[in-house]
Amino acid sequence: MLPSLAPADEKRLLTFADPEAPAAIGSDLAAATLLALLANAEFHGVLPIMLRKLRETGDAQLPQDTALQRKLSELRDEATMATGQSMLLQYHGDRIMKALAAKGVPARIVKGPVFARKLYRHVADRPFTDIDILVDPASIGEANKTIGECGFELGSDEAESYELQEFKWLEKENSSLLIELHGDLVHDTGMRRRLSLGFRELQAIDNGETDTPAALLTIAIVHAAGGHKFHRLQLCVDVLQGMRALKSPQEEARLLDAARMTGIELELATVLNVTGRLFGAPRAIELANRIKPDLSIRLAKWLITGNMLLRVNSREKLRSRLSRDAFRWVQRLARPRPYPAQAREATSG
Repeated sequence: MLPSLAPADEKRLLTFADPEAPAAIGSDLAAATLLALLANAEFHGVLPIMLRKLRETGDAQLPQDTALQRKLSELRDEATMATGQSMLLQYHGDRIMKALAAKGVPARIVKGPVFARKLYRHVADRPFTDIDILVDPASIGEANKTIGECGFELGSDEAESYELQEFKWLEKENSSLLIELHGDLVHDTGMRRRLSLGFRELQAIDNGETDTPAALLTIAIVHAAGGHKFHRLQLCVDVLQGMRALKSPQEEARLLDAARMTGIELELATVLNVTGRLFGAPRAIELANRIKPDLSIRLAKWLITGNMLLRVNSREKLRSRLSRDAFRWVQRLARPRPYPAQAREATSG
């Protein structure tokens, strides 16, 4: 269980987690509080951002406490190793992508390294622990074969992987190197009748470009709500940065049309609402409110709150877990919204 944070310190955590916000260091910040903030930041996947801000502030401005300085030294060493791991993963990902291209298998890397490069000013703010490759479902067999030929072995059950459209591959000489192959970024079969985000959908959203803001934010929303059920702040930070990448009303319109096409209007409304409220981003809330609310969206917004997310591993973790589990059932039971065929053609044209 994580160390408890007072409401004021939860706000500090959110300030540390926001890549664009100034560091939240004050003269009244005690060493014990900073240690608790570091533990929470590590759990929530935003420690690299916090460590960068502390480095920019300077150790001389921090409490002169032996335990704190020792912990900072350990975390900085681990962060350096994590950066090296990310670089190694990127090397293997690029190697596999070249092999897929040589065989004529269309594919794209999604999430981790793309988010780091496209959405974050400081690439090291967004380390990643695997490489996610997305292909058309019809290409999964050839893609799996290619990854195996690149020195990886399947680490997940094959039948279950086909059902989930997610295959986990481990490097034979170093099992810490994980490649995930996806035929769809929505893995829950109960949800897939309503929403889907695959290779062809992303091509339609990009409309001849690559990794457009609308496509990246669509992926971030599905990652937060369709995969991990809001289990840590990093998911919402990706969404926050994705919102900031939308620079025009045209890009906002493309995002909303992408949500209709892929069936993620419920997820978009829920994720943008909670992200906007956590980080004080009114534009995210306004965009969320452009989705006409039905019963499922109202219920989802009631279930998924900032407190629920911040307290995933606190004394209130059971309440948080129940809220997130209930949200998953809302997702499974929600009815698909109609998406006119002519609109689909306009998006992909």
